[in-house]
Amino acid sequence: MTDTMSPPEPAAPAASPPRTGHPARAAFRAELRCGIAPWTAPAVALTIGVPMMAKAPQWQGGWGDTQELLHSCATLIAGPLVAAAGCWQGGREHRRGTAALWLSVPRGRPAQLVMAALPVAVWAVVGHLLAVVGVLAATWPYAGAGGPSVGMTAVDTWFLVCAAFTGFVVGRLWRWRLAAPVLAAAAYLALGIPSYSDSGLRFLNPAEQYYLSGRVPVAWFVPVMVLWLGAPVVALVTAYAVRRRFLAVVPLVAAALVAPLIVSSGEDLFREDPVAEKPICTEAVPQVCVSGLDGPLLSQVSDALAGPLSRLDGVPGAPQRYVHVPEGGPAPAGTARLPHHTRGWTVVRGRLPDPADYAHQTVQRLADRDCPMAVLTAEDRTTQRMWEIDGTVAWWLAPRGGPGLDTPYLNRLTAMGDTERRAWLGRYLATRTSCDPKAVPTL
Repeated sequence: MTDTMSPPEPAAPAASPPRTGHPARAAFRAELRCGIAPWTAPAVALTIGVPMMAKAPQWQGGWGDTQELLHSCATLIAGPLVAAAGCWQGGREHRRGTAALWLSVPRGRPAQLVMAALPVAVWAVVGHLLAVVGVLAATWPYAGAGGPSVGMTAVDTWFLVCAAFTGFVVGRLWRWRLAAPVLAAAAYLALGIPSYSDSGLRFLNPAEQYYLSGRVPVAWFVPVMVLWLGAPVVALVTAYAVRRRFLAVVPLVAAALVAPLIVSSGEDLFREDPVAEKPICTEAVPQVCVSGLDGPLLSQVSDALAGPLSRLDGVPGAPQRYVHVPEGGPAPAGTARLPHHTRGWTVVRGRLPDPADYAHQTVQRLADRDCPMAVLTAEDRTTQRMWEIDGTVAWWLAPRGGPGLDTPYLNRLTAMGDTERRAWLGRYLATRTSCDPKAVPTL
């Protein structure tokens, strides 16, 4: 009897290694969770949010005012913070003593730099957007028409990305534990000092304090500013990480080409908001008109001006229209200027905090004279009489709180009969564009 041998059992398949996804993606996810990078988001959000909350009455009533302060906080305060975070991230290999180990990694130097610096930039963007969303949500119940500028938010966000990469390269090159705080202080000074200059070069500063109330960026603002802010950073990264360092000249040339456009445009980087150019007016005569952005304020402004308008009723030459005119712009014939739209002191969270003061500022603009400096500083009795009469008329039309005005001119104007007063006010209003003191009628 022969033994029959059974065929051998098939070998069990070898266990396959766990799937971890693409190595670069896995490494990036790990970088997002490690070190200082994830702390950048709450730090940026708080750095922007705390100053905004402290000054809420100044901006929580209009989109432009909100974004003015958001821009300042994001660039002047959060920018140096993100640069410091990037610097700390860039210096970690020197602190750990693993710089030589990184040089042995097969991944190229540019890829290593991006992989290590990008998490700080990503978390900085997350923190910035969280702060922006929260602040804009706080503005929404009180703001009028229009909306926030997506372009301004995009440029500020891009600036933080550039700050992260700049700080990272500085951290790689500057092997000092205090490099990060020193870089933050230097960046704050470098961003803040140019704002005090009158030169057109200040518009090259990413932290320039723009006036955004009722204004929006021109169409080419975003691409030009993105190029201007990003090109020097690309040149810095190229010079540090790319073998052919001469390529860093290319982005620098691009930056040099757009810089003259920014400098020559200056304030024209922004234009009047189309919504603001469509006034909303009352039906009664004289009309009261507010900017299209301030529709909810129309009834409040009309009520505040009810007293002065009633006192000017029947006066020859009295304005038939009260409208907001940009500061320094001439008021059309038969039109008086309303106080310039600066919500910090005229509007708080959609309300006029002091209607009497608003009315007084309106009648002061009615008596304003665009006179040369020689007349403004003259001290002769005739010129002083003109200024005193101007102040008297403004006070009689719209007295404001505090100590009352007690002058012979006010007593005489108050003692006049209605017919005589209307006739005198008519003669006075006929001279409100004159700088000749002798033309002002005697009171």
